[in-house]
Amino acid sequence: MGELGPADTNGILSLPWIHPERTSAGLGWDRIYLSKQHERPYRAEFGPARTHQLILHLAGPVTVRRDLGSAAVRSRRIPAGGLFLQPSHRELSVELGGELETLHVYLPDSAVQEAAGSDAPIHLSDELGIVDPLLEQLVLALDGVVRDWEPGARAYADQLGTLLAAQLARKHRAGRAVLDEPRPATALTDRQFDSVRELMSERLAEPLGLTELAAAAGLSVSRFARRFKARTGLPPHRYLLRLRVEQAALLLRTGTEPIAEIAVRCGFSHQEHLTRVLRAQLGTTPAALRRDA
Repeated sequence: MGELGPADTNGILSLPWIHPERTSAGLGWDRIYLSKQHERPYRAEFGPARTHQLILHLAGPVTVRRDLGSAAVRSRRIPAGGLFLQPSHRELSVELGGELETLHVYLPDSAVQEAAGSDAPIHLSDELGIVDPLLEQLVLALDGVVRDWEPGARAYADQLGTLLAAQLARKHRAGRAVLDEPRPATALTDRQFDSVRELMSERLAEPLGLTELAAAAGLSVSRFARRFKARTGLPPHRYLLRLRVEQAALLLRTGTEPIAEIAVRCGFSHQEHLTRVLRAQLGTTPAALRRDA
């Protein structure tokens, strides 16, 4: 699958008066698409899309009406933080009653199916004005990644997308009344872990997504993320960052390369990026590490 984009959505973002402030276009995300924009009041119908659509209201309250077919109409006044969920492969008839700032997230059936870890098809429910604090924070975190994009954040973005898909599959499945009891995750085998760690070490300087890491372990993305954390206690992006920090610290203590070159060699965007991370992780700076060696 190539990068997910507007062509994979139901067309709301193509309305002539919507001009996104920022999107994930061009970042290479193949499992999720995000857009932030201002929306004016409208009433329109949209054809089915192959992606699920999740809208987070950043302002409000605003009234939204949704036609459910067979003369049934649902109307709700949605506050800031409210969510709108439109399942894939279903037509949408909607009316927005006021101006609104929104974040849209789109993800394909395959992402939700994988996150659910089930062979049975996963069908999401159509929801209007729901409140789900975890979904809200995941969407906001994804927007933060887009706003402050750095190539090294690719694995983190993939992890956020997997968590978002898992939450949709777990709590927003059509006809779901109660949650299943979570089962303990199986950890990566020694062989799988060694293959993944070797790939991380070989490509510290490159953006590494969950898809590539999961392929090294021979697992789906969702199974890999769960089993990697069960093995290490950390999500993949956090473990990869730790490896980058360890290697950068080693080179700073033992080598003479310029700090800017070490930063790029270890997968950081630039020297200032390395400095921020070392302060947060080790409570020191590259210059201090080199001076105290």
